[in-house]
Amino acid sequence: MMADDASSFNTIFGRGLIGELRHIAHRPYLVVTMADLWPRFAPHFDEHLAAVHFVETLEHDALAHAVDQLPAVNAVVGLGGGQAVDVAKFVAWRRRLPLFQAPTSLTVDAPWGHRAAIRFGGHVRYIGWAIPQAVYVDYDVIQSAPALLNRSGIGDILCYHTAHFDWRLAHERGRGETRWPYDEALVAEAQAVLEQVWARLPDIYAVNAAGIRALANGLRYGGGTYHAAGWNPRHVEGVEHFFFYALEYLTGKKFIHGQPVCLGVYLGSLMQENRAEEMLAAIRRAGVDIRPAAMGVTWDEVAATLHRLRRYVTENGLWYTVANEFAVTDSFIAHARARIEAVFA
Repeated sequence: MMADDASSFNTIFGRGLIGELRHIAHRPYLVVTMADLWPRFAPHFDEHLAAVHFVETLEHDALAHAVDQLPAVNAVVGLGGGQAVDVAKFVAWRRRLPLFQAPTSLTVDAPWGHRAAIRFGGHVRYIGWAIPQAVYVDYDVIQSAPALLNRSGIGDILCYHTAHFDWRLAHERGRGETRWPYDEALVAEAQAVLEQVWARLPDIYAVNAAGIRALANGLRYGGGTYHAAGWNPRHVEGVEHFFFYALEYLTGKKFIHGQPVCLGVYLGSLMQENRAEEMLAAIRRAGVDIRPAAMGVTWDEVAATLHRLRRYVTENGLWYTVANEFAVTDSFIAHARARIEAVFA
């Protein structure tokens, strides 16, 4: 499932791993984390901790200014979910420092990605370059996070399903990118990862050690393959992520990444007429509630996002997917709403 090169990242599974970071990070070191997490993890660090940066924004200009104000350090420790590890990557890249990543939940493949998802005027762009010395997956830490945070990580793997259809569609329509010609071998590789993780859905729901390892290894593939495939995201990302980006932009709200992505997987599968009910059942089995109310938005906001999706992808120069040609109707939205509300009632 994994490549043998640097794209697969050095990943360590175990227990009691956070407390070891103070012994291995180059001194003095910086910890990038979230304010609500820090009281719990602060005792694991020592007098060689030079500063703690609490993530408050992912907007590039504000973030770059904050990073420039940080003291001189010799290493960066990313501690938290997707936002914390992305900002840690940004700091390490900007300061040219060694990086150690310690995800506290498995919400997204960001700990295993080379680039950071930074916002420019609210729009997502992947910039930078950072390979951590290691990614530390501590079973006790992951299991202590709210279960939804970990279960929602399945979104960044189920999305291969919609991505593969979109890539084939673009190829058949003559709308594919010259730099990313359709590659059946790459699709098959990603599909194998999806199937291995799919087989572990009960363990992922239970957030047991087998589920954590399966999910982390799936996310490890997804994060690393972007670079390994020559910065080609086609086999791992499609309309489902574009829906998420558009929803975030139009509402101005922040989400647990996997919830809107999983919602996008179902909606995208419906647009594609591509095993949508099977995907909805898998999302339910994994325990990811994709009702808008569960993620702090309304069906009206979801409907507005869907109606504007084609315009959003066109204006932002995103690659060709089913969103470019599917005509969203009120009846389509009503059908999706009825199915989602029924399954998650």
